[in-house]
Amino acid sequence: MKKITQSSGNVFDDVGIPNAAEHMLKAQVVVVIMNEIERQRLNQKEAAAMMEIKQPDVSRILRGDFAGFGLERLLKLVQRLGRDVEIKIPRASKSNEHHQGRIVMHAQ
Repeated sequence: MKKITQSSGNVFDDVGIPNAAEHMLKAQVVVVIMNEIERQRLNQKEAAAMMEIKQPDVSRILRGDFAGFGLERLLKLVQRLGRDVEIKIPRASKSNEHHQGRIVMHAQ
């Protein structure tokens, strides 16, 4: 019989990656970037021009390889795609001391 372990909600933490909370936030931002590129029906070359990065970097990001991209830089890419960024960090509840911040993004 296989052992099933419930996820903590952060796959990066579950597999033991250092700085798991930061990786999770970055992954959430990358999903927003991906969705915005799709919403605007941009090809990678057009997205690269808007975000002021090279097309191969867009390809890497869209494949989930965002190594070398800090959280601040990823948030700047979201803004360059025409989105405002609002960050809310709620207080941790006693039952969840490791509560993570939420990233809320909305159209301009």
